Parts: sequence; C-alpha cells; structure tokens
Amino acid sequence: MSTSLPEDVQIEMMRSVPGLENVSVMRSAYAIEYDCINPTQLKLSLELREVEGLFTAGQINGTSGYEEAAAQGIIAGINAARKIKGLEPLVLDRSQAYIGVLIDDIVTKGTNEPYRMMTSRAEYRLLLRQDNADLRLTPIGYEVGLISEERYKKFEEKRRLIEEEIERVKRTNIAPTEKVINFLKKYNSTPIKSGVKLADLLRRPELDYETLGEIDENRPNLTFAVREQVSISIKYEGYIKRQMQQVEQFKKLEEKKLDKDIDYDEINGLRLEARQKLNKIKPESVGQASRISGVSPADISVLLVYLEQKRRQKS
Repeated sequence: MSTSLPEDVQIEMMRSVPGLENVSVMRSAYAIEYDCINPTQLKLSLELREVEGLFTAGQINGTSGYEEAAAQGIIAGINAARKIKGLEPLVLDRSQAYIGVLIDDIVTKGTNEPYRMMTSRAEYRLLLRQDNADLRLTPIGYEVGLISEERYKKFEEKRRLIEEEIERVKRTNIAPTEKVINFLKKYNSTPIKSGVKLADLLRRPELDYETLGEIDENRPNLTFAVREQVSISIKYEGYIKRQMQQVEQFKKLEEKKLDKDIDYDEINGLRLEARQKLNKIKPESVGQASRISGVSPADISVLLVYLEQKRRQKS
C-alpha cells in the first residue's frame, strides 16, 4: 500500500482492513518532495540567466532524479569548467542527443511535474539511437576534453571500418549464380535475373547483413558493432536521409541567434501572447522561439523579418 500520509494515519487506515486489525508496520510508506526552480530561468548551458556563473542540474530544474539528473549534471559540469576557462558553452541540440531534447524542453517550455525523458519527446529519434551514441557524441566528448587520446583513436578506427564496409557493400556486385538463386529461395526473396548490388539485397526486409554473408565471399572479419552500423546505415538509408534533411532545416533556424536584450514589445507584428512569452523565456535562437507554446508560425515569420532588417542596418 503506497501512500505519503502521516504514519499514524497509515496505521489507522491499514487496521481498518478486515483481517489487519492488529497489523504492525515495520516501515511506513513515504513520498519524495523537493524544491525546484522554474527551468525557463536557465540558459541552454544550464547557467541561470540572472546569476552569472551559477549552474543548476538535476531535480532542482524540475526533472526526475534518474538519468535526467545525471545528463544535466555532466552538461552543467562541463559548462561550469568552460565558463572558468573563458570558453563558449557546450550546447547539444535536439538532433544530437536526448540530453539536448531534455534541456531544450525544460528551458523552453518549463514543466508542471517531474520531467522524464521519453523517446516520444524527440522528433529526430531515428538518428538518436543507442547503437550510434558513440558516433554522435565521442567527437564532442573529445573536443571538450572528456575522451582520452587512446579511446579516440579506437573510435576513429571503428568509424573508418564502418565507412569502408559501407562503400564495399555498395559497390559489390552479386551475379545470379546457382548459389545465389538457391540462397534467395531459402529466404523467400525475389530471384534476380541479372547482377545486383549487395546493398540492394541488404535493403530487402527478409534479408540482413548476417545472412548475406552466405553469398558475400569477400567479406572482412568485423566486430558486431561495426556490422550493426553497416546494416542499419544501408537498410534504412532512405529514412535516415529524409530525417537529415529535416535536421538541416531545423539547424537553419537554430543558427539564427536572438540577442538576450531584445525587447519583443518593440517588434511590430508580434501577437501579444508571443511578446509576453518571448520576453519571459528570452530564447537564444529563432529555432528555440518556434518551440515556445503560444508562439505561432506567423510570429516566427515576423522574427525572421526583424532579424533581416537588423542585418541590413548593420551592413
């Protein structure tokens, strides 16, 4: 029986149940309570906008205390160190990592209950897979000094092997020999009448990289991690390319920075709700502004016109 009621109330409640009139409680149930700030007061670096040099991470930012807290902790720690060194903060965007999605969500939208990171919150989750986390984040970790030289060399070797094997699979031609025809029959796959690329066979749903080893005579000896990346990269190439195009559009808006001193009340054409939200949250980019509840596509168009006017005035 889970409850956060006072201990005497819990005992009285349990003893009201038939058969439990004389029950003894070894340890009462409890609930966790903690104070938190409004995370919209934070920059994307997890530094408070109004208190320079103060970084917060974890439950105090309105999230749960598990992976979400750990993710914020490493980003806040990195950025606190970079602040001391006079370096630009590390900000992971929504297309790079779930950490980026989490921080962008709480800073841009705030939260009314402990925030939990779920895959459904990420619009680019086809790119944010657990199998490619090292490919996405190791170069960034190396750049900020968290990855050793030895580990980075191993990573570069893995990346090289993946790229080379993808190229080999794409250029390898498979002829319609008796062995190949029997192989395709075995896996209920459409027979071929002329030569096809190995990559085209890999894209068939009933075939995978491992089974194609039966007809891929020149296949190198590779680790499972490399083979997995080759298989995913080729089999889902079309979907991945489409999502990468979406990311490019996303990054164009993220690259359009908004000065923290902008008074949105002075921008003609913005709706009242948008002005209020923008003045409160002070987004760092047009992309972030577009994700604020209450800021419409029309408001974003007004912001883009405003930025273009400012650019022309400077030039």
